[in-house]
Amino acid sequence: MVSERTEVQVRPGVEDDLKALTDIYNHYVRETPITFDTAVFTPEERRPWLLSHPEDGPHRLMVAVDGDSQEILGYATSSGFRAKPAYATSVEVTIYLAAHATGRGVGTRLYEALFEALAGEDLHRAYAGIAQPNEASVRLHERFAFRHVGTYRQVGRKFGRYWDVAWYEKEL
Repeated sequence: MVSERTEVQVRPGVEDDLKALTDIYNHYVRETPITFDTAVFTPEERRPWLLSHPEDGPHRLMVAVDGDSQEILGYATSSGFRAKPAYATSVEVTIYLAAHATGRGVGTRLYEALFEALAGEDLHRAYAGIAQPNEASVRLHERFAFRHVGTYRQVGRKFGRYWDVAWYEKEL
């Protein structure tokens, strides 16, 4: 369990992180509407995702690690917003934390490192889609100067019901 005093280190993600990152993501697939994936992944199925986030460039993967145990506590990514060339200066950002690592500032540390890493890139905007309700994620994004730009109503169906997704935007 993560304590308030745990030192959190943030670094780029590497291939050795794949199993832990997949486990974190699969928790959200199985237990929450936060992701609209409905089937869990194997690490091998997630490998292309990991490899699409190199250590440099606009599409990054930052990993938070417990400074003592080296346990992976969560990750943040910037990914392509849309496939068309005119969207190249926009990214979609996302963050996932281990279930026991929430509420400890790990998300803040991840976004600080991600946005610092992106500062030198040719990027204009970051976007985040937040399945509703998710007050913790809304607060985190607003803390990083994201502003609400719209909501897609009942856009995804999971667990037998429809969910809204609120979209947030940040100037980079």
